[in-house]
Amino acid sequence: MFAITERLLLRPPWPEDAAAIFEAANDERLVRNLARLPWPYRPNDADFYCRMAAADPLPHLLIFDRTMERPRLIGTCGLDETEGRIALGYWIRHDAWNKGYATEAGRALVAMGRALGYRRLTATHFVDNPASGAVLRKIGFRDTGRIEARWSEGRQSRAPARHFEWLAGDIEADMDVEKRPEAA
Repeated sequence: MFAITERLLLRPPWPEDAAAIFEAANDERLVRNLARLPWPYRPNDADFYCRMAAADPLPHLLIFDRTMERPRLIGTCGLDETEGRIALGYWIRHDAWNKGYATEAGRALVAMGRALGYRRLTATHFVDNPASGAVLRKIGFRDTGRIEARWSEGRQSRAPARHFEWLAGDIEADMDVEKRPEAA
């Protein structure tokens, strides 16, 4: 699957993308916020991601900023099956934080999930990374109120993680957050 948004191109990774993935993800500030990326992040971790993404029927996509002369890899996003549920995940390289890229890519990924027929998506973020929770809220996820310790490969320890869910058909979750009518 591919998606083009106002500023982004989302596409599956190819083996030749491994070096760019390594360069973007090789940052401890980023990796400590993620559950699955190890620290230190190594070139073979990027190679593994490319192979895993190609073998998984669920979308695993690279996020490219396409507003410059050449598209630049700024992160990844994807859907995973976790504990019988479809979970949304993403990361954005540190030098691209606070520009709305995660929100833009997340909205495209939710639309893909809907197109694939998923009526419910889940997501988590570590409690000490509230910016990720803000992104999830912007793309229509609701905080379930559940916080549980979750393993982080980057931290090599468990840390409290807040759980979110998105439900298709939920009027508020389906509306674009910026376009919600104001309460009367």
